[in-house]
Amino acid sequence: MKDIILEAIKKRQLLQFHYSGGMRTVEPHCYGLTTKGNEGLRAFQVTGYSSSGKLGWKMFDLSKVTSIIILDDIFTNEKDYKQGDRGMKTIFCEI
Repeated sequence: MKDIILEAIKKRQLLQFHYSGGMRTVEPHCYGLTTKGNEGLRAFQVTGYSSSGKLGWKMFDLSKVTSIIILDDIFTNEKDYKQGDRGMKTIFCEI
């Protein structure tokens, strides 16, 4: 999973995965260890299931992610992402 996420961030490709009840499509921006010590992905969700009914910025706990794939679609808008994500204590890769 790590290699897929790193490639998607570097190439700015959309990711699709199953998470907490449904499939989601996201623009991955930052991968690392969260402040709670979990592997996490900060991403902008563009389509798919959301338990809150809202899309947008989310932190995904990667222990809950399954069936992850890289899509051919490229994203160019960084959605106001600010490097040095405060939700991460260690950043492995970010836009």
